[in-house]
Amino acid sequence: MAAAAAGAAAAAVAIAEAIKASGVLVRMDPANFVAILARAQTPLVVHAPGSLFAKRHHYLTSYKGLAFLTATGQPLDLPPAAEVIEARRIWTPG
Repeated sequence: MAAAAAGAAAAAVAIAEAIKASGVLVRMDPANFVAILARAQTPLVVHAPGSLFAKRHHYLTSYKGLAFLTATGQPLDLPPAAEVIEARRIWTPG
């Protein structure tokens, strides 16, 4: 279990570093985020559940070199082919 958490944390850090390097982060509504996921054959999604005070689910994915982010009060219905990495938190610049 600890190895999976470490792997998820490493993946979240890698995506955050890629965002900082590229400088592109697209924030969008949940419906458009799911539409982006539907375009990818096997999308990789980082999910961070809401905290005690902020009960929002955060999702991050990459598609064609851009990073897409959304937040929603309810968990998203992700495509069956999506590989989901659970993270404690998703941090984004600005």
